[in-house]
Amino acid sequence: MEHTLKILGKASSINVRKVLWTCEELGIAYEREDWGSGFASTHSPEFLRLNPNAQVPVIIDEAGVLWESNTICRYLVGKHHHHDLLPGEPAARARVEQWMDWQATELNPSWSYAFMSLVRKDPEYQDAHRLVVGARGWNQKMAILEHQLATTGAYVAGPRFTLADIVIGLSVNRWLMTPIDRPDYPAVDEYFQRLAQRPGFLKHGCNGLP
Repeated sequence: MEHTLKILGKASSINVRKVLWTCEELGIAYEREDWGSGFASTHSPEFLRLNPNAQVPVIIDEAGVLWESNTICRYLVGKHHHHDLLPGEPAARARVEQWMDWQATELNPSWSYAFMSLVRKDPEYQDAHRLVVGARGWNQKMAILEHQLATTGAYVAGPRFTLADIVIGLSVNRWLMTPIDRPDYPAVDEYFQRLAQRPGFLKHGCNGLP
């Protein structure tokens, strides 16, 4: 009997979209339920029993419950044996995972102030100086990506598309769609066009959502 993958999280969430794009690359079916701001509350006792952090996405399958978007993506790729997206050989796998971790721990925090100010228009993020500093810091992180892409000439971890490109590709889309002054990063621009040839990116990444 085939078990159904259930994804909890609204489709506009950047972290939910990582999982949806991964499913698209894997060609696997899933059911999705809307949870998060504007939908069912992630602070409800029902949701907190699944993820005490009150954040989406959460997945449920025959193995149980899992949260943290990058971990979910790794799990799904491993479960379905797609070593093209996440190699089995330790060094090659580590090169992919280091960029996934960089996205979560370095790039993600860098966009926080500018995104909340300019896209979410949160009144608590409207300090002009902090906005300038935040945008500068975001661009500095993107300069690291520019150098890496100029070095590989193709994708983040090397010549082939991997799971690192799913999580970072969505971050690139957010950077391009947020109205800040951006340096000219030609390797990032070419990378974005490369990703735009993938149906999963068009559906879940380059889809009008930052």
